[in-house]
Amino acid sequence: MGRIECIGFIGLGNMGAPMAASLVRGGYKAMAFDLDADRARSFAAEHRAQATTDLAELGRHCDAVITMLPTGREVRDVLLQMQGGALAANLRKGAIAIDMSSADPVGTRALGADLAARGLDLVDAPVSGGVPRAKDGSLAIMIGGDPDAVAAVKPVLACMGSKLFEVGSLGCGHAMKALNNFLAATSFAAAAEAVTVGRSFGLDPAVMTDVLNVSTGRSFATENLIKQHVLSGSFATGFALGLLAKDVKIAADLADQIGVEAPVGRLVCALWGDARDALGGTQDHTRAAAHWEKKALREAAE
Repeated sequence: MGRIECIGFIGLGNMGAPMAASLVRGGYKAMAFDLDADRARSFAAEHRAQATTDLAELGRHCDAVITMLPTGREVRDVLLQMQGGALAANLRKGAIAIDMSSADPVGTRALGADLAARGLDLVDAPVSGGVPRAKDGSLAIMIGGDPDAVAAVKPVLACMGSKLFEVGSLGCGHAMKALNNFLAATSFAAAAEAVTVGRSFGLDPAVMTDVLNVSTGRSFATENLIKQHVLSGSFATGFALGLLAKDVKIAADLADQIGVEAPVGRLVCALWGDARDALGGTQDHTRAAAHWEKKALREAAE
């Protein structure tokens, strides 16, 4: 594995763009690719990077490629199928693909095998921390992969994250991310339900939140989401409902795939799937609380 100097960054959305900007600040050359070519050109102009619509060009110029895409399906497509499989065909032997998306861990291992057959390495390195920590380069990053490949990409990842966790072999990063988001989704659903019950009984939801935050019921949801986004009605975390529902389903499916009984996972998966189907996947994920409350009160009245 040679020295990484130029990095192709694929997927310049809410998270991807600030993450790619962190790489430039860290001294790496960056070549940007996005299905929205104007977005890639704008990023390149703002951050002294290059932009391309040609995956073959990206492959020829870059030592490593980072993908930050909605699902593992898009990651596989861009690496092996899009533009006739031009990216994988043009990356040098020993180049490393770093998937920082949220993806199915089993699918990640299958993709790793397909890339290895072409002389390419894959590391999965999904992130936690949201847009604010993507902007200041302080993300938590969960890394899975071959130890030599992981060692080669850690300086790259350190530009984007302040907490780097080596969690195991290929796919373990994606498993860790899905399980983390399953827990986050569970605590939010529980907090939202507690607020609905408390409000219906006569408790003030704002006071409830204050009590929870100095008590054993506190969580990321109570500290950062209930007052700020649900009670305020702003619903503006920047994290889409469809993406969280996807992550919870990845966790539930993983349990099924490895034969582990996970009844809470199935229940939480159904809750988030229902909210996504009712509201649409592009809505902010905190809007699920309003949907669940409305549904609970409607069903109680029937």
